[in-house]
Amino acid sequence: MRMFAQLRTALAARTVTGAGVAAVYRYRDPDEVRADLDGLRAAGLIDVAGDGAIEATETGRAVLAGMYQAGAEVTGQLWSQHGDALAGLNDLAGRVVLAGLATGGEAYLTMAPPYEPADATVGVLLHHRLSVLRYHRADAHAAAWQAAGLTGEAMMQLPAGPVRTAIEAETNRRAGVPYATLSAGERVALLAGLAALPG
Repeated sequence: MRMFAQLRTALAARTVTGAGVAAVYRYRDPDEVRADLDGLRAAGLIDVAGDGAIEATETGRAVLAGMYQAGAEVTGQLWSQHGDALAGLNDLAGRVVLAGLATGGEAYLTMAPPYEPADATVGVLLHHRLSVLRYHRADAHAAAWQAAGLTGEAMMQLPAGPVRTAIEAETNRRAGVPYATLSAGERVALLAGLAALPG
């Protein structure tokens, strides 16, 4: 169910390709990923195509709707005192999400844009927009260590030092590109506004 929840913003909107699943879980053992997918299929939550693509079943969509409802309740409780700020933060995050579509890799393009039902609360929209942005950074990190000639396994074992520092700096550069769609003042407002939210 952890995998199903992680993929909720994609599965609620579209079919997820096998390559997309592999990119999202690039640091996990492929056999473990397949076992989790088999469990979700056995539970009747997803269908799996021959090419590895997955999509939510009718039962799966009902569970996804429940997850969205739970998200609305939780964000409503956590952020009820910040209602005036949420709309602005949601707009800024949405602009970054859209900008990221031009530079994101396989994981980001699998997860973004997130599913946004017409009746979604602003808290749910903001939460999911922020959630998918981490996959843009994940792709940036993968691109940085690949450019350095490393594999995922080698990167996970890489000790602190100049090589790791350089990879992290390149990751930050690549991950920061979508935020250039915002002005400097808007970036500060986004950062400060998010920092003020509980949870």
